Amino acid sequence: MRYAILSDVHGNLEALRAVLADAVPRTDGVLCLGDSVGYGADPGACVELLDARARAIVAGNHEHGVAGLLDLDWFNRWARAAAEWTRERLHDDQRAWLGALPLTKDVEDATLVHASPEAPDEWEYLVTPEEGWAAFSHFATRWCFVGHSHVPGAWSLGSSGPDFEPRPRVVTAEAGRRYIVNVGSVGQPRDRDPRAAYGVWDVEAGRVELRRVTYDVQAARDKIVAAGLPRFLADRLATGT
Repeated sequence: MRYAILSDVHGNLEALRAVLADAVPRTDGVLCLGDSVGYGADPGACVELLDARARAIVAGNHEHGVAGLLDLDWFNRWARAAAEWTRERLHDDQRAWLGALPLTKDVEDATLVHASPEAPDEWEYLVTPEEGWAAFSHFATRWCFVGHSHVPGAWSLGSSGPDFEPRPRVVTAEAGRRYIVNVGSVGQPRDRDPRAAYGVWDVEAGRVELRRVTYDVQAARDKIVAAGLPRFLADRLATGT
């Protein structure tokens, strides 16, 4: 079984469609790590597409913000403006769907979670080597897939000690080791590479490939501006920041 692991789509329909097209010949199913909405101009279309395609989805902080489960004062001013805009454009069933998503989900031998598995509803980031290694005691599976920071990375822990690899191309499991992998962001990368990011997890091979996909960034930017969302959210797409 091979899964496309998607995270942080953030209402970017152009990026989502490009990633799904890239994933079709490589995978058998789709898993989503949350933040399907926020920032981008097509939240409804992204929700509907992910609902139709994903075998499992967990909630991110933007789902909780839009669904009324997280106080919008938690967000910075750009994210808050996007959440308010998104709330007004989703219908009741879509908001209810976002609010009903679980915070964690086990699939095969992996835990899916948006933020740190230590306390998924506190939305802590895993960025540094130490933050990742401290999270291993909070899940029981061999793999843990996370998003939230929009920056790819891989942590591992085993009898030979901890390891961390920023922006890996491929993560291959070794005997006696467990892994946390951040697959990066589909809709708003922040590692100075504007291409959409996602992972391909080959369950039997014990291998995760982190892929980058070119998409129509200008079309996504134009939609954000035309929608009246903060221009900052459009401009950052071009630089991957």
